[in-house]
Amino acid sequence: MKISTKGRYGLRAFIDLASYGMEEPVSISSISSRQDISERYLEQLMALMKKAGLVKSTRGAGGGYMLAKDASQISVGDVLRALEGNMEPASCAALNPEETCAAEDTCVTKYVWQKINKSMADTVDGIMIDTLVRMNKTAGKEENDGKEIDLFG
Repeated sequence: MKISTKGRYGLRAFIDLASYGMEEPVSISSISSRQDISERYLEQLMALMKKAGLVKSTRGAGGGYMLAKDASQISVGDVLRALEGNMEPASCAALNPEETCAAEDTCVTKYVWQKINKSMADTVDGIMIDTLVRMNKTAGKEENDGKEIDLFG
């Protein structure tokens, strides 16, 4: 599966928002400036994330966006699903209870698709936004000392 520009830019914007929006709302223009993403595109991405309940907005002077819940409770999968929709790289009617497949009883490839889909979901659901915020803060700094940050734990 290939993640679209919507997913890639949206995740970057979300990490930026989580990094800078702990105390007060973050403006689209400030995210745009830091991430080099157009304001119009960011508005579209934020609308999708707001609809999914990941961000909340405040209008007026000093307004902007904030996370709807703590970054430790939001996974990369939550953000990508809000932006991309279904994240399953392989669809198979035999794995969907609402669909039927003529070869369901004899086709063994459904197990391959099931394993690929589960692996992808486990990966994106296992990486929490707060971990990426910490990584973002230490990226390129000597404090990180070249040590890898455990994304899953």
